[in-house]
Amino acid sequence: MPAPIQRMQTGVRIEKRLLKVLKGLAEYLEMSLGDLIEGMALHCFEGRVPFSEETMKKIEQLKLVYDLDLTAADSHTLNEAEGRS
Repeated sequence: MPAPIQRMQTGVRIEKRLLKVLKGLAEYLEMSLGDLIEGMALHCFEGRVPFSEETMKKIEQLKLVYDLDLTAADSHTLNEAEGRS
């Protein structure tokens, strides 16, 4: 049996299209957004790929639907437009 955990409510700001893809993926996988993010982080912390080939295909479809053209290379270069939230 897994060890008990404590979850915290947080107010995370995230790029709009990226959030839409994550929410769509969570819905597709029938899990909460929080569970999806936890799983992604835990896999990445161990240097493991969090998604199967089939799930990666779904992610590509969702990226097209939500016009997400950002890549990992963009992760440290994102600048928020002034006056926008």
